[in-house]
Amino acid sequence: MWIAFAFGSALFAGVTAVLAKIGIKNTDSTVATAIRTIIVLIFSWIMVVITGAYQDIDSISGKTLLFLVLSGLATGGSWLCYFKALQIGDVNKVAPIDKSSTILTMLLAFLVLGENLSAVKVICMLLIGIGTYLMITKKQSDNETKGRGWLWYAVLSAVFASLTSILGKIGINEINSNLGTAIRTIIVLIMAWLMVFVTGKQSEIKDIGKRNMLFICLSGLTTGLSWLCYYKALQDGQASVVVPIDKLSILVTIAFSCFVLKEKLTKKSMIGLILMTTGTLLLIK
Repeated sequence: MWIAFAFGSALFAGVTAVLAKIGIKNTDSTVATAIRTIIVLIFSWIMVVITGAYQDIDSISGKTLLFLVLSGLATGGSWLCYFKALQIGDVNKVAPIDKSSTILTMLLAFLVLGENLSAVKVICMLLIGIGTYLMITKKQSDNETKGRGWLWYAVLSAVFASLTSILGKIGINEINSNLGTAIRTIIVLIMAWLMVFVTGKQSEIKDIGKRNMLFICLSGLTTGLSWLCYYKALQDGQASVVVPIDKLSILVTIAFSCFVLKEKLTKKSMIGLILMTTGTLLLIK
């Protein structure tokens, strides 16, 4: 079942990227991230109440809470970087780099969690790495006017995402995954809104249009669904396999970016996508 949850996470994460891209078209990415997190928080705690996971709150150890907090901070950092990258770059360029966190996660799972690193996994990592490289070809459109700043934000997003997975895996070892997700979301919410007020962007909230707000909220809902599936899969399965499956969300993201956002996918990028997908599927036993 954990494989099914991992695929569910990939589906919702893929839809999230496109909804968020539409929502932040005329909205500051930091403000949008903070608003999205409110929706995720509400949804995650509703799930905690429905499943009765709140009964485990008293049994949370200091170690578990520490790693959940660290995972939340890493998630917040990843989100802020990712949605900034989405705002100034193409979805089909940003998403592959973010998904390349798979490689770092697999290495950390081997070094930190003691998961095996077989020859097959090494080959898969190479395929994913080569595929990612092919997909970040230089942008040809005239829409990108801020240089390659999006690239650095996307890379930071991938690094933080890898740390999120490893820290989250440790943090939910002893508690219900829904409860762990809800606690982590509190940290992300605090971090996101601190960034809004520190940068003085709270005044921009009133200028967000209804359409943008709708898509921001919808992206928050799909994020919540993705997280619940992801951390359930992470709790029951191997991080070095769950994470790559989750990153298959790139297929959904790019499909939507091509048909909905009308972004073009070059032949080189298509080859890269095939390599990334092949490398991921080979990990599933």
